[in-house]
Amino acid sequence: MTEATFPQCRIATERFLNPETTERLLNKLIEIPGIRRMVLNGPSLPATVTYGPAKGMANAHIMRQKIHVGDEELELQVHVGTILLELENREVIPALQAACEAVFTNFTFRIKEGRFMKTEPSLVDYCKYGPNADRDILGMADPSSKSKPVILQGNK
Repeated sequence: MTEATFPQCRIATERFLNPETTERLLNKLIEIPGIRRMVLNGPSLPATVTYGPAKGMANAHIMRQKIHVGDEELELQVHVGTILLELENREVIPALQAACEAVFTNFTFRIKEGRFMKTEPSLVDYCKYGPNADRDILGMADPSSKSKPVILQGNK
C-alpha cells in the first residue's frame, strides 16, 4: 500500500449539515490556500426516488438544494456528514480549524489527520475514467454515478 504524499484530514461534526451551513463552510474552505482536494461524504440525496411505491417520482428532499460556492452553483447530491481534505502541507490545519470554528458555533466538530482518500488509481477509477485519468480526481469516483465530480477552483 502506498503512503499518501500529502497530509489528509477529515472534518467530522456531531450532526449532518444543512445546505446553508455547508455553503458557508465551503466558501471559507475554498479561500484557504493549500487545499488540494475535497470530498463531501454523507447519505445520497437522489433526484428521483429509487425504490418503493414512489419509485421514479421526484425526490422532494429539503436538503437537496442548490448552493453557491465561490463563483459556482452546484446541487448537493449528499446530506453532508463529513468532509475529507487533502492538503499541500500541515501548516494549513490551523486555518481549517479557524474556518470550522467560525461556522460551527452551535455544535462540536473534530479535525482528524490520517489517510482517508486513495492516492493510486483503483479499478473503479480505471473503469470510470480510463488509463489516463486526471490524478486530482483519483478515489473520487462513485461507481454507480453517471456524473464526474464537481471541480471547484479555489486559491492554490
